[in-house]
Amino acid sequence: MKVKKLKQIPNFKTEDEERDFWDKADSTDYFDWSKAKHAIFPNLQLTKKPISLRITESLLTRVKMMANKKDMPYQTLMKQYISKGLQDDFAM
Repeated sequence: MKVKKLKQIPNFKTEDEERDFWDKADSTDYFDWSKAKHAIFPNLQLTKKPISLRITESLLTRVKMMANKKDMPYQTLMKQYISKGLQDDFAM
């Protein structure tokens, strides 16, 4: 069987540059996936990105009141509502 010569991974100046590269590159040109091993990252944190969301003051007040009743931050409650809404939509 012929052994495939792997390409060298370029050096990247930024994460965006690396992300753009891997969006277009075929990873099998750079890695021999037959030698890959399963890994577990127990302390891995999900990447969070701040966003702006325009909602009415009355809706925000209602969310804050509900969060207060549940003794949790209102942004956490909003994330839970969004997540639940998506789960319900995908379950259809």
